Amino acid sequence: MATRTDPSTRREQILKEAARLFAERGFHGVGVDEIGAAVGISGPGLYRHFPGKDAMLAELLVGISGQLLTGAKRRLAEADGAAAPETVLDSLIEGHIDFALDDRPLITLHDRELDRLRDSDRKLVRQLQRQYVELWVEVVREVYPDLAEPAARSAVHSVFGLLNSTPHLGRAGSLPGRGATATLLHRMARGAFAAASGEA
Repeated sequence: MATRTDPSTRREQILKEAARLFAERGFHGVGVDEIGAAVGISGPGLYRHFPGKDAMLAELLVGISGQLLTGAKRRLAEADGAAAPETVLDSLIEGHIDFALDDRPLITLHDRELDRLRDSDRKLVRQLQRQYVELWVEVVREVYPDLAEPAARSAVHSVFGLLNSTPHLGRAGSLPGRGATATLLHRMARGAFAAASGEA
C-alpha cells in the first residue's frame, strides 16, 4: 500500500527543486509544471501547497534569512558567555559556511531575484539580514576590540561576500572537496577580519 508524503516534507521537496530550477534558469524561465514534474506531482497539484511561484520565491528568500539568524542566535545561546569570543566567531563562520556550501542555489536566487519579491517580503528579508549582520558585528568587535563599529560592519559584509561566492567557484564536483573548501573559506574569513583590524 502506498504511503502519503507528509505535507511539510512535500513542501520542502517543492522548495528545494524550485530553488534549483530558479537558480539554473531564472525565475521566469521555469514553469509550475516543471517544478511539479521535478517532485512527481502535476503542476496544478502545487497549488495545494503554494498559491504560485511568487509565494515559493518569497518563502525561499525570507526562509533562508530567518534560518541564518535563528542559527546564529542558537550558536550564541549555546556559548552562553562561557566560550571565548574567538570560539563564538569561529562557530558563526562555520554556520555561514554550511549555508554557503549546502544552499548554493539560494545565494544565486538572492543575488538575482530579490527585487522580484513584494515590498513587504523584501523589507522582511532586509530586516532579518540587518539583525544577522549586527549579531556578527557584536562578536567581531569582542574579538577585535580596536575595530570601530562601522569598520566591523563593513568587514562583516565583506566576509559574507567572500563566503557567498561559492556559486562562482565552479560546479560542486570541481571543488577540492567539502572539507577542504570549508577549511579554506574559514581561514580566509578569519584572515579578512584580522586584516580589517590591522593584525594581519
